Amino acid sequence: MSNSKHPTVAVDTDKIPPGIPYIIGNEAAERFCFYGMRTILVVFMTQYLMNSSGVLAVMTKEDAKGWFHVFVSAVYFLPFFGAILSDALWGKYRTIMVLSVVYCLGSFALSLDSTRLGLAVGLALIAMGSGGIKPCVSANVGDQFGPRNQHLLSRVFGWFYFSINFGSCFSTMLTPFLLDPPSQAVTSFLATDPGFWTVLKTIDPNMVLAFLERHCAPWVTALHGPKLAFGVPGVFMMLATMVFWLGRNQFVRVPPAGKEFIRETFSARSLLIIAGLVPIFLAEAVFWSLWDQTSSAWVLQAEGMNLRCIFDWKASQVQLVNPIFVLALIPVCSYGLYPLISRVFPLTPLRKIGLGLFLMVPSFLITAWVQSQLDLGLKPTIAWHFLAFAIISLAEIMVSITCLEFAYTQAPKRLKSLLMSLNLMSISLGNAVTATINFLIPTIEKIGVVKQLFGEKALHGPNYFIFFALCMLLTACGFIFVALRYQERGIAEAN
Repeated sequence: MSNSKHPTVAVDTDKIPPGIPYIIGNEAAERFCFYGMRTILVVFMTQYLMNSSGVLAVMTKEDAKGWFHVFVSAVYFLPFFGAILSDALWGKYRTIMVLSVVYCLGSFALSLDSTRLGLAVGLALIAMGSGGIKPCVSANVGDQFGPRNQHLLSRVFGWFYFSINFGSCFSTMLTPFLLDPPSQAVTSFLATDPGFWTVLKTIDPNMVLAFLERHCAPWVTALHGPKLAFGVPGVFMMLATMVFWLGRNQFVRVPPAGKEFIRETFSARSLLIIAGLVPIFLAEAVFWSLWDQTSSAWVLQAEGMNLRCIFDWKASQVQLVNPIFVLALIPVCSYGLYPLISRVFPLTPLRKIGLGLFLMVPSFLITAWVQSQLDLGLKPTIAWHFLAFAIISLAEIMVSITCLEFAYTQAPKRLKSLLMSLNLMSISLGNAVTATINFLIPTIEKIGVVKQLFGEKALHGPNYFIFFALCMLLTACGFIFVALRYQERGIAEAN
């Protein structure tokens, strides 16, 4: 796998580099796998987990939330080591290929064993594979560009993020359907033998999936459960690996730096760059500590809500609206909202991030209100979650896409993957904080001062969501001062 057989510098062109379609195709399939598995993980742990004897041995909601965020934290911590493998030893292409195979093994381990052992082995391998390739894939996008087509980098990073949500959009609807058997309502409706157009008019994806399954592969219905729901994402990870391999002769492969990587990493210039970015990444960590709860606390909250809105949703399927909103809002932001705001004041990357941080606050205040209604014995409509997702998706575009591009443009050429990994580590830190808080809730509530100020259920009910909203608000206010002090570097200066 010698780099001498492949270009090590970008092709001199003003067009999209030839390797980009393979990278985006790989990302779409890999994200199908990751988000398909992640979507059902909390439900699996609280409803389907078994012991070695095949008897249900599920986790409590608090434990499931805690372990979910431990897993996500690991996924986004391990990119640091993937970056070292890539930048110092193997190069991006080899690192992605080897760790993609590890990723595939983890997906199938999760599918084949529904016990805590299978869960631990599967998630550990997925964390190593998914986490290890993350900084390499996004940095590999930037490596394909030269001086004449740098102006297309921002657009391609937008399409790269589009592919993430395109893949997750389908898997977020499909895997909950494959996990559970069709509902009685769906079974009764299909018993009338409706035509496809009649089913399509229901605008119910679960109905459409059940109809297609009955007519195209009726034997699949009997296989519904964790094995199938985790196995299908595993197949897509194999597809992602194959797509990336097919593009092997199209990619620019920047050679690993070896010892030069160590020298450049610990040079005064690099340490100053990293130190300047750390406050930005810390603010981003608080953002992710809230955002990733859409797959844990929000799913558990949705189970108590009225899930009838246009059609009947499964609690874990509600996450589908996030990629839909993101796909819809990316062009709205790029061609409408951002130019409009720039007429009032120049919308720099750091200002985008700051706006996104403030937007996170109302999304969690909505879920706090929903929880207050649930605690009163009411069943608010799931449409409230749709509103919260609309807000959080807009915030995600402003923070996540911008930080992805910002980390790349601020990094020296030899440290692209490392800076990408530090950006991803902010997600790890945010999830580690959320996991720790969930595990320590009983201990925190026993503290005398906390009990006196907030009562015995200080971090239960609406207070749980209000606590995170306040953390986000304080972080957003502090970020204003960080943004004012930061001296942004151009791409030419970074390289």
